[in-house]
Amino acid sequence: MAEPSAGRQKVVIVGAGPVGSLAALYAAARGDDVEMYELRGDLRDPNTIPLNFTKSINLALSERGITAMRQANREELIKRVLADAIPMHGRMIHGRSDGKLWEAAQTYDVHGRAINAVDRGTLNNALLDELSRTPNVKMFFNHKLTGADFRTNRAWLERRTPGTAYTPESVTEIEITFDYLIGADGAHSASRYHMMKFARVDYQQEYIDALWCEFRIPPHPETGDFQISPNHLHIWPGKEFMFIALPSADKSFTCTLFAPAWHYEKLEKSSPQDLVTSFDYNFPGVCPNLITPEALSEQFTENPHLPLISLKCKPHHFGSSVVIVGDAAHAVLPFYGQGLNAGLEDIRVLFSFMDQYGVYDDHVSPTPEARASARAAALQAYTNQRTADTWAINDLSKQNYLEMRWGVKSPVYKLRKTVEETLDRYVPSLGWQTQYSRVSFSNQRYSEVIASVKRQGKLLGVAGLGSVLVSVMIGAGVLMRWPERLSLGAVWRTLFGRN
Repeated sequence: MAEPSAGRQKVVIVGAGPVGSLAALYAAARGDDVEMYELRGDLRDPNTIPLNFTKSINLALSERGITAMRQANREELIKRVLADAIPMHGRMIHGRSDGKLWEAAQTYDVHGRAINAVDRGTLNNALLDELSRTPNVKMFFNHKLTGADFRTNRAWLERRTPGTAYTPESVTEIEITFDYLIGADGAHSASRYHMMKFARVDYQQEYIDALWCEFRIPPHPETGDFQISPNHLHIWPGKEFMFIALPSADKSFTCTLFAPAWHYEKLEKSSPQDLVTSFDYNFPGVCPNLITPEALSEQFTENPHLPLISLKCKPHHFGSSVVIVGDAAHAVLPFYGQGLNAGLEDIRVLFSFMDQYGVYDDHVSPTPEARASARAAALQAYTNQRTADTWAINDLSKQNYLEMRWGVKSPVYKLRKTVEETLDRYVPSLGWQTQYSRVSFSNQRYSEVIASVKRQGKLLGVAGLGSVLVSVMIGAGVLMRWPERLSLGAVWRTLFGRN
């Protein structure tokens, strides 16, 4: 990291979630004067209602996110976050066969590495508390971005009086200036909206045909302990449906039902008993074993049924004055657990380019004009690299939905996973890893992950074809030598050991 510069910049960050908060820490560490504006009230206040009126899907913190936070050089921050995190070493697949419930563990990594289930509030609070102790950071809550001019570096916000009904008298418009603005205000980003008035932004938005609803498996009513293994991400897969459960620090599980919109419509019109019957058929063992029928019906009725959005855009910046990060630039589906990690990694990559191009080096950028020129080059380099990677994880997340709800039970999936993990364990010099390990347990660029996995797939395909050809040649030789003694069935048993 570059040393703090004598030529201080004023940085405005829109959005006080984990990604925006980490950006504020990075900028403040480099000597910038930071102002962070958040639409909601102070997120540390338990009375602050999330924008979607739910706790949201639990967060999975893995290597990329941890690396990004470590490079903020706030060791106590990492300790605090990981102290309450629960390591998940793999998936636990649930099902029922011949009337009996079963579960089967699938490890994530042959080297024992785990992803971490973290509470969104715990993570966000830890980051905001760090910012509160940072003298060159100011935080403003209940401020809505309503306009921006990225040529003159000005923005306008509505300051709202907390706890009052919206009236013209309860709102004050303010104008602010900045050297550059970081938009970290989520998938429905106002920063991106205003940036698109200045930059020629290619933009793609997609809602997949699935909704999600949150449920809760409480601690065991007698022991107060976890009802199922806390060190796994639990999956009840189905061809069209999926129910997952992630552990929480209070010994409960935060669960999510993913299903097509038509299925939700059908259940909404059904009776509570039909809901229980549907769960028993699709997700055996959940109700009444883990969630009572009454609680299941209550949570399905009261918790919102929310859509799932993914988006891509390019560029992620305009000139030297604005850059968008996190969901504002690349909302991804939650099925790889990389939304948070990709957003935090954005900040590490963004500021690495700022350092590389001398934005904080007084010898390279001795004047505001030189600093703006270096910043423009850094933001362009950031867009060039990060767009390819965020589009890649967007695609991977869509693909993983199919894997989680059905592929995890496929013999082909299990075979490839076994082969790749065996090579990783016993011949590490080959550099062979599963796609999941590359995504979750490394900082390899997402676009390079896809390229590496494609190469491995081709090699496995060639190896598999070679094995078949060798088997056929052996079989042909056997037939030529003993044609009268071997039937086709005998040849099959000779080659493949099957009856």
